[in-house]
Amino acid sequence: MAIMDFFKKRNQGNEDEMSFIDHLEVLRWHLIRSILAVAIGAIIVFIFTDFFVDDIVFGPTRTDFISAQWMCRMGEAVGVGESLCFKGGDTPQFIETTMTGQFIANFTVAFIGGFVLAFPYIFWEIWKFVKPALSEKENRQASGIIFWVSILFFIGVAFGYFILMPLMVQFYFNYKLSDKITIMPTFSDYLENMTYTTVGVGLLFQLPLLILLLAKAGIVTAKILRRFRRHAFVVILIAAAIITPTTDPFSLAVVAAPLYLLFEISVALAARGEKKNAENATEEWS
Repeated sequence: MAIMDFFKKRNQGNEDEMSFIDHLEVLRWHLIRSILAVAIGAIIVFIFTDFFVDDIVFGPTRTDFISAQWMCRMGEAVGVGESLCFKGGDTPQFIETTMTGQFIANFTVAFIGGFVLAFPYIFWEIWKFVKPALSEKENRQASGIIFWVSILFFIGVAFGYFILMPLMVQFYFNYKLSDKITIMPTFSDYLENMTYTTVGVGLLFQLPLLILLLAKAGIVTAKILRRFRRHAFVVILIAAAIITPTTDPFSLAVVAAPLYLLFEISVALAARGEKKNAENATEEWS
């Protein structure tokens, strides 16, 4: 029912009413163009594979990585340098245990890089499909949404890449269960973790906009979010502890602070959305 209502709204203002199949055809072309954008981005990454793999993908594993050096200095300043500084001068080594591993990983790197590069265009295509279903007032309220979605995504990707990845690499490569064990992870394992930590966090950073949309729809309220603020703080601390398995409070704060800031921004946006809804209701009644 919700899908049919959405398609009916997309027909508003159209001289020729579109059928359900017509809407699916329009959606199909939006998806095709999005896939083509990812493919173009993937080709660019594929052409410069050496740069993207050696300098970008393996960047967080190097002791001279810019954010690794910054965190080391910050850790030394607060007395926890040992847990935040890379130990040893050798770059971690990776292996592949299958004959096709590197070949498949090459295409995986290209696809992930293409998706990140094409993300603003992908959302633009999605927005073009959704926009006709919105009223003129809703379109005005959503002004600049493509910019903010893209900015939040790239901030999240940067946070995962420059902050979380060096912390994870530093911890797991220096964790010793026994001296008899030598850690030699596969590149596929490293790439999978990197994808979750960068692209996943980039999508997680869409939380404020998601909360704003839910508030506008009346599904959540700022009052409810404030009531569960302490619960959210505990959940964020647990999530930060899982993401950053080091034991010092400084590294925990580095991860937890931005996540909690996202929650507070979400509360503020929800309150703003409720205020605008109230103003719109007043205008309609007057």
